[in-house]
Amino acid sequence: MVIEYVILFYILLFLVAFLYASVGHGGASGYLALMALFSITPDVMKPTALLLNLFVSLIAFIQFCRGKHFNWSLFWPFALASVPMAFLGGLISIDADLYKKILGIILIIPVIRFLFFSGAMSIETKPAQKVPSLMIGAVIGLLSGMIGIGGGIILSPVLLMLKWADMKKAAAVSALFIFVNSISGLAGQLAHGIKFSQDMLLYVVIALVGGILGAYVGAMRFNQVVLKYLLAIVLAMASWKLLFTHA
Repeated sequence: MVIEYVILFYILLFLVAFLYASVGHGGASGYLALMALFSITPDVMKPTALLLNLFVSLIAFIQFCRGKHFNWSLFWPFALASVPMAFLGGLISIDADLYKKILGIILIIPVIRFLFFSGAMSIETKPAQKVPSLMIGAVIGLLSGMIGIGGGIILSPVLLMLKWADMKKAAAVSALFIFVNSISGLAGQLAHGIKFSQDMLLYVVIALVGGILGAYVGAMRFNQVVLKYLLAIVLAMASWKLLFTHA
């Protein structure tokens, strides 16, 4: 990439980490969208997104946990089913074209998340059901390992739609869910080798800074309406590229 595109990539990487951490996510779907837009190959995309996820989701979890938003009883059924399935998904190698199509579809989810689930912080909730939680966790875990996401961008809107959590609890649960799934998915990918960008250390530093700031302002109820719409546009562009072009 020429220097202008490199600088743009770093700026967008920071913004993705900032915004995703502010809602309790690691940002993998955003990182994957960026890498797709900049034509990075899938074998580099998946482990890179999961590694960045580890750092950003842990930071987000710590901040939301300090704010007393984490609910263990809500978290554990999802994680119990998702972690082994994420490892299994990490073992699966899929065709690059199929990978791009699946990712293109999945990227539609965070677009919906940022456009339509960014409203009320507090809603009337009801107890989660264990069996559906286990089933949902298993499906999200398998997709997480296969595609290179932590799964929080799918789990969070599910929790909100089912009214099992409000925005803050969903963010806290999703953050730890992403962390454990990312570890499991990376472990599965180790079985057939992992490729990272030569600039990975810089990626981590940029994502860490964005994640720390985003998690802090997110836990403090800061509202980033403009950034959410901008990120939704970036994700939609990446989804279109993956689904309807051969780039």
